[in-house]
Amino acid sequence: MRLSDDWRGWVIYQIYPRSFADSNGDGVGDLPGVMAHLDHVASLGVDAVWLSPFFPSPMADFGYDVADYCGVDPVFGTLEDFDALIARAHGLGLKVIIDQVYCHTSDRHPWFAESRASRTNGRADWYVWADAKPDGTPPSNWQSVFGGPAWTWDARRGQYYLHNFLAEQPQLNLDLPVVQDALLDVARFWLDRGVDGFRLDAFNFAPHDPALTDNPPAPPGPRTRSLDFQQKIHNQSQPGIIPFAERIRALTDHYGGRFTVAEVGGDDVELERHALTRGQTRLNTSYGFEFLYAPHLTPTLVATTMGLWPGGPDEGWPAWAFSNHDAPRAVSRWAPEADRAAVAALNLLLLVSLRGTVFLYQGEELGLPQGEVPFDRLVDPEAIANWPKTLGRDGARTPMPWRDTAPWAGFSTVEPWLPVDARHLALSVASQTDDPDSTLALTRRLIALRRARPVLQTGGLRVVADAPDGLIVFERGTGEDRLLCGFNPTETAVAWSPGPGWAVVESVNDDGAAALGPYGARILSWQGSTSPA
Repeated sequence: MRLSDDWRGWVIYQIYPRSFADSNGDGVGDLPGVMAHLDHVASLGVDAVWLSPFFPSPMADFGYDVADYCGVDPVFGTLEDFDALIARAHGLGLKVIIDQVYCHTSDRHPWFAESRASRTNGRADWYVWADAKPDGTPPSNWQSVFGGPAWTWDARRGQYYLHNFLAEQPQLNLDLPVVQDALLDVARFWLDRGVDGFRLDAFNFAPHDPALTDNPPAPPGPRTRSLDFQQKIHNQSQPGIIPFAERIRALTDHYGGRFTVAEVGGDDVELERHALTRGQTRLNTSYGFEFLYAPHLTPTLVATTMGLWPGGPDEGWPAWAFSNHDAPRAVSRWAPEADRAAVAALNLLLLVSLRGTVFLYQGEELGLPQGEVPFDRLVDPEAIANWPKTLGRDGARTPMPWRDTAPWAGFSTVEPWLPVDARHLALSVASQTDDPDSTLALTRRLIALRRARPVLQTGGLRVVADAPDGLIVFERGTGEDRLLCGFNPTETAVAWSPGPGWAVVESVNDDGAAALGPYGARILSWQGSTSPA
């Protein structure tokens, strides 16, 4: 049984459990803390929640280094807590999607402990091992996402092992059917516990080129990490990922149609995103980083990105996110400090208007800017290694502000694992809950609008090419069921007159004049007697 097509219009709320709510006073968010605040999530009108990893882990990469795929790390609670969370979410009408990290494990995982013990044991080839070159250097020039070679020498085996991220995250050998089988058993474990789908982390980083071919140099451009010096064409995005995606889809279909979304990162990955989601036998959707790392919101960015998914025959379905646990928050990338409330509103209206499944990151409904974390409080290994050239991920992971009058914003009763940004207090859930003009109230209204207008969920999208300079303008839908969406991401008013027959159904930062003011946005519905030109 396949998933019904209503998932295409979903709004999915991402929860980073470590930073959401601390229920037991240890300064770290946990599953009972998530469950205690699911009413807030449900009140937004979203369809599902995505939980970032909560599995047992030494936390070298804060949960994305998994030491046990089928458990809950004690810092987050217990399996019984997870079961209770699933039941509570389902009772509120929320589906639950969890992370699955299939390209690597922790170096503390029992599979890796066995694999590194010898070259002849039962799991000897479950990871990517290779001999050194004659001069002792790594088998290829591949670089890790976090900087430095993607190979680490292991004296026990007398070989190098591959890790596309931290050395503590050895790469699984997904070319092996037995490794795929083991990971599908993990998926069954969670499907049997009632999860509604999976977000597949860094999915296209496995498998790899078995010939270990060197990556060619990258064209000149911005470079802050060693990875930026090469084209990443041999250590990721290999053809073998498609059959594995089909096996995952077959399994989720067997469970009555569960949802699958892949994170697909890298250079020029749109062909891969299409391949992973094409037809009825592969993943439901995927998302990339077009918006997540964009330094500016521009008409060209939107037109180019939407143009990659025109809606052709047998085309897959896209997904979009402006912020998440890995990327600096969009309001801090796309607006000066004084304009961030206005830009938060524009961003929300744009996000719910896009053709594709959309992700809303915790705190985005409050208009939170990137949290400020001093160097001595950084914990993200990427931020520490590349400081101050990159913002790192800690600023997007600071604690969720629940109450502006409570210690540590109501996140915990003790000092949290990351500091609470003082600017977030005035934006807390409590301070916005009863304010009809707040970003929180707007979020609820806009998600309700998307739910009420099927054309916003699954209708076609056509970028208006002759829109006034500076404006993002596109149409949703076809025929008489049509919406016209206009956005001004600049600090200057821009004249815009859609003409007769269009009626405003929603707007932000807009006085209804014949121009869109700074950061103004408008959605209009066709009310004429004939189809608009």
